Amino acid sequence: MAHYSLKSIGQQLTALENKMLAETEKRQMLFSDIHPMQLAAAKNLVKYLSLRSEDIRDLQDALHTNGLSSLASSESHIHRQLQSILQRLNKQYDKNEMDACTFEFNQREMARKSRILFGEKADTLSPFIMVTFDASFADNYALIKNLLQNGMNVARINCAHDDEAVWSKMIQHLKRACRYTGLACKLYMDLAGPKIRTKLIGKGKEKGKVKVKEGEIIWLADSVKGFTESQVVISPNETGIVARLKKGERVYIDDGMIKGVIESVKRKVAAMRIIRISSGKQQIKSGKGINFPDSALVIPPLTDFDRDCLPFICEHADMVGYSFVRSASDVQGLHLDLKTFSGHPPYVIIKIETPEAVKNLPELLLRGMREKAFGVMIARGDLAVEIGFERTGEIQEEILWICEAAHAPVIWATQVLETLNKTGIATRSEITDAGHAAMAECVMINKGDHTIEVIETLSNILRRTGGHHIKKRFTFRPLSIAENFIRTSISIDEK
Repeated sequence: MAHYSLKSIGQQLTALENKMLAETEKRQMLFSDIHPMQLAAAKNLVKYLSLRSEDIRDLQDALHTNGLSSLASSESHIHRQLQSILQRLNKQYDKNEMDACTFEFNQREMARKSRILFGEKADTLSPFIMVTFDASFADNYALIKNLLQNGMNVARINCAHDDEAVWSKMIQHLKRACRYTGLACKLYMDLAGPKIRTKLIGKGKEKGKVKVKEGEIIWLADSVKGFTESQVVISPNETGIVARLKKGERVYIDDGMIKGVIESVKRKVAAMRIIRISSGKQQIKSGKGINFPDSALVIPPLTDFDRDCLPFICEHADMVGYSFVRSASDVQGLHLDLKTFSGHPPYVIIKIETPEAVKNLPELLLRGMREKAFGVMIARGDLAVEIGFERTGEIQEEILWICEAAHAPVIWATQVLETLNKTGIATRSEITDAGHAAMAECVMINKGDHTIEVIETLSNILRRTGGHHIKKRFTFRPLSIAENFIRTSISIDEK
């Protein structure tokens, strides 16, 4: 570890502060579109990204060795924390030079924004709990009331399933339960988005499934013209995908259970070799999700079906989840569509589930800040498939840090206590994962036969861990997300 004198530490901190201020000054035009209630958060985000584009691990060690704050866990008030350290090193500031974005300011802001999105609850130390509804809830008022009484704060309806008639019954039961219990519950509705699914058009199309094996070549195409009846041919349910594929790109089927690599593309036909099959049943079924993490696909995140759902969502929902967002312009497009149906549309929850969304996270957050409130969902299901399961832990941490810097409430989603929900008993790794979820403002659980037990278990875990998660000490190697933001264009309108 390099040795730094206190003078050298002060010089490095001053250089970092100067960079923060310069990067903020360069983006004054960008801040002019930010909602007044989000302005402090926007500036703090830029300052944090400025810091995280540098490697300051040696400096952090020196700060720690000298009994000073190492800047860890200071995402929400990074400039003020840096100024506090410099004051300890005898730097003098005028009162108006001190950044008003303090730790206490962030605590108040995050609590305020969480209340706007998720409502009020008695337990302020642990995250809100969101429960996914399914079709059976439309005929089960007692279950909805029970969920409410056991700690559900937000009800989730996924518009990819069922229809307005079923959704209406769920909502009626929820409102009735809220009136009966006196408990509040917000309604979150997920847009389905452009889910790409497998469609067998060659061998196995009659049964809707076909056996495959590792090392085998199968085909991706829009039609069976030119193929024999013995060949496995899959057509993605979105046109134009196959033509954009390139040799060497990865393909994942059925939530990553099957991995393939494109070996060749010719005349809108792609040959894919199956590299890995992780399922005991070595088969491909029609209707399973298919992901192309390396491919430059041009698929709008808002489908015609999604637009048809917007009037209903605007009438009933408090929040709307936006699936497969890639750019700031995607967020802008949804806001414009929502405002055509309502003067007070639901708040937007930006779902992070593609590599592009991770890369463009700062721009997505700054676009969201044009509204009074918004949230971010870490949709770990598709995200893990798209970026690779081995990177999920790293990326979800980075998303949490950057959202904390943006004072943006986060929903932690996908497979939280999933085995407990399905079987009645949790795995040890699930318990650890659920404890990690305390770093978010809201935790989403999926449907299952043991939902009440999941809520009780999750509430217990979150209460126990909620007071500890901010005490972790992280070191600040450069974040590629931050480096990319600092390097690239200032205007998010150009993205």
